[in-house]
Amino acid sequence: MNTPELGLPMPVPAEGLPARVRIHEVGARDGLQNEKATVPTAVKAEFIRRLAGTGLTTIEATSFVHPKWVPQLADAEDLYPQISDLPVSLPVLVPNERGLDRALALGARRVAVFASATESFAKANLNRTVDESLAMFEPVVSRAKGEGDDVRVRGYLSMCFGDPWEGPVPVPQVVRVCRALLDMGCDELSLGDTIGVATPGQVTALLAALTEAGVPVSALGVHFHDTYGQALANTLAALQQGVSTVDASAGGLGGCPFAKSATGNLATEDLVWMLRGLGIDTGVDLGRLVATSVWMAAHLGRPSPSRTVRALAHQES
Repeated sequence: MNTPELGLPMPVPAEGLPARVRIHEVGARDGLQNEKATVPTAVKAEFIRRLAGTGLTTIEATSFVHPKWVPQLADAEDLYPQISDLPVSLPVLVPNERGLDRALALGARRVAVFASATESFAKANLNRTVDESLAMFEPVVSRAKGEGDDVRVRGYLSMCFGDPWEGPVPVPQVVRVCRALLDMGCDELSLGDTIGVATPGQVTALLAALTEAGVPVSALGVHFHDTYGQALANTLAALQQGVSTVDASAGGLGGCPFAKSATGNLATEDLVWMLRGLGIDTGVDLGRLVATSVWMAAHLGRPSPSRTVRALAHQES
């Protein structure tokens, strides 16, 4: 990969930003779950192995949901044993106690539940009200935490900034659900801009409100979609508020099968390029990451939407 050898992007640190960012890679789960065609299990396993070879330390592997809802991830039981030896964190999504049982049986020690800040999306995604979904998650989180001190639970919260049915989402509404997830025992929260409508001012306002409500910024990650081209700007706004965990998807894969206006996630390569330019350490080898996304794009039969992938792959060719 030519550009890194040229010293580009030029690192110019900015005050008030974290020295290191942990990237929570979601391409293998959030990315591939939105594919129309099912990706073979062997390809998924190789994708995750290649991602681990780039220096990423957290790679969300799959989801233990009922195959009826997300058929693209119906192979969770077959996939997880093929990658469980990797020296990285491999979180999995567990929607209920049955999903937790399946994950624990395979040795998973990082699990996540998926909540909604809005009633409309809770109904569409979980067929429950917000409060009913929280009641469903409580025993999942409690049981997971009871498995040992090495088990960690992440709480995803979708529709934090806008909802395709309800429009703008009031900040206190988001804060309430965040507080409930933390109080039930979640170790970390991921704030999701599921349909990509957030702008930096909204991000700053929500993070300030969460801090005022006693939610530590160290427990927060951000998950932006790039529907309106705002994902990197929103990420920078979050970094300026002290957030140091950012979700991203290799090659910009992904969307949301339950919210049709949701387009791809923030591309991991685009994020790494920006962070490198800010002098922020990620531990990720950008050249290897680009090569991995080019490899996966070939399997999917289309080019990566990531601008950094396209730019660096073009230079290489």
